[in-house]
Amino acid sequence: MTTYYTSLQRSGTAEYKDRGSKFLAYAYPVSGVVEFKKLLADLKKEHPKASHFCFAYRLGLDGINFRVSDDGEPSGTAGRPMLGQIDSKQLTDTLVVVVRYFGGTLLGVPGLINAYKTAASLVLQVTPFVQKPILANYHLQFDYTQVNEVMKVLRQFDCITTKQEINLFCTMEVGIPAGRAEETVYKLKAVAGLTIQHSN
Repeated sequence: MTTYYTSLQRSGTAEYKDRGSKFLAYAYPVSGVVEFKKLLADLKKEHPKASHFCFAYRLGLDGINFRVSDDGEPSGTAGRPMLGQIDSKQLTDTLVVVVRYFGGTLLGVPGLINAYKTAASLVLQVTPFVQKPILANYHLQFDYTQVNEVMKVLRQFDCITTKQEINLFCTMEVGIPAGRAEETVYKLKAVAGLTIQHSN
């Protein structure tokens, strides 16, 4: 079972030139479509005179959440080759945008495919990757007196708390690294009066 996935540690940029056209490549770690839309809008503000904003992204772990855009370039010349670069490095939660400034010379279909593929490849070469644990989500309920004991287990197994309500009666949504879920759940169940449920 795969317990980790690979994404980008931070954003990166690279540049590729071909016959006067300039291709500025940007790579970002992204968690969802809303974040992607904001990043694309910011780039369009930053480069008001660019002729194309082509992109490719892949999100999540099921392999079905991706999108590509040629943004007016001939079909299949930009987005697909860029997604190919993301996939060849087995990345997810990753966005690549290539901003093109047209240099006056048409590059033709092979030239465009090469330019967008190379720009995407360059930016992914200079941007560091990071391995992140795949998380299994759980819902916890427990008495306030058990908070310290629960927190101790969560810290021990590098769990991520996504939501919590600490009152007399406490509830928490936590992400437990999938590779250590069995062990963590076992430890949490040992806490008196705690109930734990798997949530999607």
